[in-house]
Formats: sequence, structure tokens, C-alpha cells
Amino acid sequence: MQLPFFKKKLTGHLGEKIFETPAIEAKDIIAPAAIFVTPDNIKLGNRYAKSFFIFSYPRYLSTSWFAPIINLSTPMDISFHIHPVETGLILKQLRKRVTEVQAELMERGDKGLIRDPALEVAFHDLEGLRDRLQTAQERMFKFGLYLTVYGDEMKEIKDIENTLRSILESRLIYIKPALYQQKEGFNSTAPYGLDQLGVHTPMSTLPFSSTFPFVSFDLSSNEGILYGINLHNNSLVLFDRFSLENANFTIFAKSGSGKSYAVKLEILRSLMLGVDVIVVDPENEYQFLAETAGGAFFNMSLASQSHINPFDLPKPREDERQEDVLRSNVINLVSLLRIMLGGLTPEEDAIIDRALTETYAAKDITPETDPNSWAEKIPLMSDFESVLGTMEGGESLVIRVRKFTKGTFGSFFNQPTNVSMDKPLVVFGIRDMEDELRPMAMFIIMRFIWNRVKSELKKRILVVDEAWWIMKTEDGASFLFGMCKRARKYWLGVTTITQDVDDFMKSEYGKPIITNSSLQFLMKQSSATMESVQRIFNLTDEEKYLLLESEVGEGIFFAGQKHVAIKVIASYTEDQFITTSPEEVLKIRKARRAGLQ
Repeated sequence: MQLPFFKKKLTGHLGEKIFETPAIEAKDIIAPAAIFVTPDNIKLGNRYAKSFFIFSYPRYLSTSWFAPIINLSTPMDISFHIHPVETGLILKQLRKRVTEVQAELMERGDKGLIRDPALEVAFHDLEGLRDRLQTAQERMFKFGLYLTVYGDEMKEIKDIENTLRSILESRLIYIKPALYQQKEGFNSTAPYGLDQLGVHTPMSTLPFSSTFPFVSFDLSSNEGILYGINLHNNSLVLFDRFSLENANFTIFAKSGSGKSYAVKLEILRSLMLGVDVIVVDPENEYQFLAETAGGAFFNMSLASQSHINPFDLPKPREDERQEDVLRSNVINLVSLLRIMLGGLTPEEDAIIDRALTETYAAKDITPETDPNSWAEKIPLMSDFESVLGTMEGGESLVIRVRKFTKGTFGSFFNQPTNVSMDKPLVVFGIRDMEDELRPMAMFIIMRFIWNRVKSELKKRILVVDEAWWIMKTEDGASFLFGMCKRARKYWLGVTTITQDVDDFMKSEYGKPIITNSSLQFLMKQSSATMESVQRIFNLTDEEKYLLLESEVGEGIFFAGQKHVAIKVIASYTEDQFITTSPEEVLKIRKARRAGLQ
């Protein structure tokens, strides 16, 4: 039987609709496969969600009380629902409530009952709030605070709930799950602006302002020096590095970002507070500051007249044994000679150790002799060579050591010490030292500094610029790490500065030096090393871009658990002392020469 024409058209139209594939929209991509709503939670696909509301607050709320919840490393949605209330309506209710409380107080007084402190406090609070509302100092709001947390299983949700309760209840703030209202709670924390839970607490402006979650860290203290301006809130970053568990400081920045300027500014301001500063300067950048601030500058090179004897000994302190001082010094000298001689076999290491002990003994420097007489009998590298020549198996070592006792190298390594650290600012410049000798020179200088630091307890800062030079050798890196680890005992703060984080972290001691530094300063970074910096310092993406785009003198300043974006600033007078611009330095020197003439 042939169907009518209109029936054919209808069948064809319906058939097309049945087999037609609907277009995929964005909501089909982001929506979970299934949603199960239970009285206690919601299951979104394979994940669970649970909503809560805060229903009770204490009489007083501290500033940023909600920050610990914001800083939890737990995914959650948080919504604040703020409903302004008409002041006239609140004033009517307050007037009625004040009258009731006042009447109850009078009634208790007439009956001769003991005073009720809670009732009296409530009366004063109501009166105070009414006065502030009438003078428009405050407004009233109905405030709802809801949270939705997420987890892969209900045990994880329960652990998060316990964490929330412990944080909030310690502040007398109480939270409840939205039982039989999980759908409404989920919608209320979604970015729709819907308040379907409707659990509100009346709040005036003052306590309500304390709920603001995004509070910038403040590094202002009563003591210390000015490091710069807090870019978050324009407050001053005043800090005392010696107030932390250790006073060590690491600075990472690319060339030209202003790291030397920042360090010189810290040096100058620390000197004004009576802190001594010692600098190991690979580029003689601190010479002008040392000369201007009345410090001492020693240019350490093969042709220099300034010498440090590697065999110098510190004077034992009252709580130190002489044998411990000698033993520690011999161990450090073995490390130095390992660098100088390009490595030692275990047999050579043992020979060197014994030869060093005998070199000191030949000069009557032993645990039994008076340490006050040691300084007059300190041996030289040539004395060590002579002792080494008498030892079995030391022939090849003598040939290698002779390089540092005769000829050009001998003028630096085989001389008695003639430098003094009596000035509050002492700078050791090694720019003119040959590159192959720089790690050795830095090791010798730092050993000399460490011996002086241990001899006298005094508040000091040691600045090691371009620290990667000493980190190039394992023994040098180990010595620097040892200083950072023990510096606190001797009231010393070690500042390590380097341009390249990757070069610094190649050493196994790189990360331990960072973790043993309570302060860090990250300035402008190159894009090539930014991923490493972000991983090591656990930076957010915003902080990462800040370091990539920051201006000269800007960066992120870490102090303990706090860190802020900072801009280093100096006064005009300070700038004249610390400027690194060659043009400015030349102008200042010309002006001084003209003034002297």
C-alpha cells in the first residue's frame, strides 16, 4: 500500500531527527559524567564535594583570622555573601534591646542580686554599637560564609573537615556541614552570586573587615635596618637579620638587576648600627665603598703587597681545647692543598695530613705549648715543603707544592700575613687574581676570616660575592656550607651572592646553603633559569612573572615564613657612597679631587 505524500515527509523528517548527532557544547565538556546528591555530600563524577557554613563567631575577631584557611594547600571554593541592612531598622531593634537589658539590670539591682558581668558587657556593647551607627561610623550587614571542599574519597573529605574545625575552633569560630542542603551549599559557593543557604550572622563594619582574606605580609619591626619599600602596601621593610634562627642571607639575580647596590646599602646601614662587615669581592666593586666609609681594602693578587699566610692559626677561645684548634686547622689545610694540587689520592691525603702536623711541631706549635706564643712561630709554605721532602712517598708532592713556594706563585702563597681586620669594614678584592687561582685565593681568604671570627665573638656580616667561584670545587663548597651552618654560634651572618642559580645548584652543597639561610632575596631573573628558581623557591606564577618583569632594584624578599615584593631605595647621600655606575663614580672622584685642591 502506498502511503500518502505527507506521511512520507513526516517519516523522513522524524528519521533524520532520530539519527542526527547533536552539537557538542562547552557545558558537555566540563560537566561531570554523573552527579549524585546525598544528605551529606555530592559526588561529581569520581570526586566528592562537601559544603559547610560558619554559624557562630566570638565576641572579638582578630585581623586576618581567615588567612590560615586561605593558605591551606587544599582545593576548595569559598564564598562571602554580604547583605547590607538598613541602619534605621537596626537602630529601632537596638533601642528595644537596650531598653530590655537596662530594665533587667535595674530589676536585679532592686532585688539585691549579685551583678551579672555578661549582662553588663552586653549592655555596653549595645550602647557602643548604637552610638557608632547613629554617627555613621559603622554599618550593619548580614554575613554568610560558606565553603565547599573536594576530595577523591570520603576519608580525604573527613580529614579536611577535621583540619578546618581545628583551625577555626581554636579561634572560637564554629562550622557545620550543610546537611540536606548540599546542592544549595554547592550552588552558594559557585560563582553565581546565589545565596541559597541563607545562614547569616549580623556584623558591624569593624568585625566584618577582619574577615577580608587577602592580607599582605608586613616586615616592619622595631629594630633592624631599612631594606626597601613593600610593593604590596607601600609600608617599610624594616628587619633585623640577627633576630631569626640564623642571620644567613642568599641573593640570586642576573647581572645589572641591582644586587650589588642592594648589598652595599645593607652594608652601609649595618655599619651605622655598629655591625662589622667583611667582603670577599671578586670584581673590586666594593673598593670605593671601603675607602669612602673609612674601611680597609686589600687587593689580593700575585703582584700585591697584601699577603695572607695559609698556615695562620686562630687563638683558642676559653671554651676551646688547643688540640681541637690544631686538628681543625690541619683538616682545612688538607682541603686547601687538595684544591691547590688538583686532587689527592688516599695515600697522598694521609702523607699531607702527617706532614702538616709535623710542620707545626717543627715550629714548636703543639697542644702542649702556650697558644699565646703561636703567632710568633707560624710556619710558611716553604717550611711545609721542607718537611714533606723528608717523608717517604712525598717526592711527587714536593714537586707539585714547589710551584707555590718558588717563583711567581710563591709571592702570594709563601708569605707571612700582613693584613689587619681592625676596621669595621674590610674588603678583600681578588679581581686581579688569575682565574685558575681564584678558587684557592677565596678559600685562603675565607679561612683567614673564619679564624678571626672564631677568635672574637662580635656581631659581623660576611659577604661572599660571586659565590659560585668557591662553589666550583667540592672542598670550597663544603667549607662555605660549614661556615653557613656554624655562623650562628659566632654571631656571624653569611651573605652569598650569585648570578646563576643553576651554577650554584650544580654543587651538592648549593641547596643546603639555601636552606641554612633564613633570608633570601630574588631579583630580576633570566627566562633560561626561571623554571629552576620557581621550583627551588616554590614560587607562584604571579611571583615568577614579577621576577621576569621587575625593574632594577625590585624583587621578592624572604624572611623566615614571610615574603614580600620589595623595591630597594636609597637617599641621595647613600647613593653617593654605593653607586656602581662608572659615570657617577668618576664624577664623585673628580669632585673630591677638586675639593682637595
